[in-house]
Amino acid sequence: MKTITFFFALHMFLISCAQKPTLPKPHIVFVFGDEEYRSEESMPMLAAIAQRELNAKISLCYPLDSLEFVNPNVNNNISGLEALKSADLMVLFCRWRELPKNQAQHILDYVESGKPIVGFRTSTHTFKYTKDSTMFHLNDDWPHQVLGQQWITHHGHFDDGAHPLTSVYFPQNQTKSPILNGVEPFDAYSWLYHVDGGKWQLNENCQPILYGKSLKSRHEMDGKLNEFPLTQPVAWTKSYATTSGKNSRVFFTTLGHPFDFKIESMRKLALNGIFWALGKENQIPGNGANVSFVGDYNPNNSGFGELYKKGMKPLQLDGVK
Repeated sequence: MKTITFFFALHMFLISCAQKPTLPKPHIVFVFGDEEYRSEESMPMLAAIAQRELNAKISLCYPLDSLEFVNPNVNNNISGLEALKSADLMVLFCRWRELPKNQAQHILDYVESGKPIVGFRTSTHTFKYTKDSTMFHLNDDWPHQVLGQQWITHHGHFDDGAHPLTSVYFPQNQTKSPILNGVEPFDAYSWLYHVDGGKWQLNENCQPILYGKSLKSRHEMDGKLNEFPLTQPVAWTKSYATTSGKNSRVFFTTLGHPFDFKIESMRKLALNGIFWALGKENQIPGNGANVSFVGDYNPNNSGFGELYKKGMKPLQLDGVK
C-alpha cells in the first residue's frame, strides 16, 4: 500500500511540474552609441555573456550609417529601438545623441514604463539637442532625474589606455550590495567622473555602492580639489519615479573605458548589476556571476575620430539586431 501511495504521489508531482509554465526569457535591449569609448564593442560582448547567464533574449541597437555599417560618429541614428516596446531591461551606453524624435521617444517611453535600467559612463549625457528647444530638457535634467547625474567634468585623460587612472574601492561602514559579489578593488582605465561635491550633488535617490580615487588629476594640478575632489562615487543604485507613479530600478556606473571590461571585476560589476536590475539579486552567486568571455574581446582603445573598427556590421544574437 505504501509503495502504491509513493508512486501515486510521484506521478502527481511530475504532472504538476509538467503543468508549470516555463518562465519566459528576459528580453534585454542594449542601446548604445558613443564616439569615444567603443560601446559598439563592449556592449555586444556583455550582451553575449548576459544571454548565456540569464538565458536572455537579446536585442542590440547600434549606431548605423546610411549603408548600415556600425559608425559611432553617427549621432542621429540608432537602429532597432522598437525592440524597447517588449523589453524587460534597457542597458544604455550613449553619448550626446541628437536622435530624431521618433527614435528618442522609444527610449523615453521605456523609461516611463517603470521597467529597470542599467547605464554606463557617458549615459549621463545620453542626449545633446542643439536646435529643438522642446528636447533641451533631455540634455541635463533628464539624466539627473533618471540616471542620477548629468555630465559635469572628469579629472583628465592622460594617455588614454596606457595606464589605469582611477583606483576603485568599496565604501567603508556600508552594507555590501549583492551587485558587488565577487568584485574586488581594481584600477580602472576610466578617468574619474565628477558627480558629487562642490555645487553638484547626486540625485537624492542615489545609493553609492562603489567609489573611485583619481590617480592623476587635472583638477588637482589646477588647485581645484575643493570643487572637484579626488574621490567620487563610481557606481550606485537608485529608483526613478515615473510620471505615472511607477518606480523603476536603476543601476549606474561611470566606468566604461573599453579596457575596463577586460578586468573580471568590472564585468562582474556590470553583469551583477543586470541581475539586480531584473530583480534577480538572489540569483547572484556569492563569488559573482560567471563573466567568462563568449569568444574574443579585443577592443580598440578609446578616442575620437576614426579610431573605431571600420566595416563592422551589426552582430545578431538570438536572430534579433
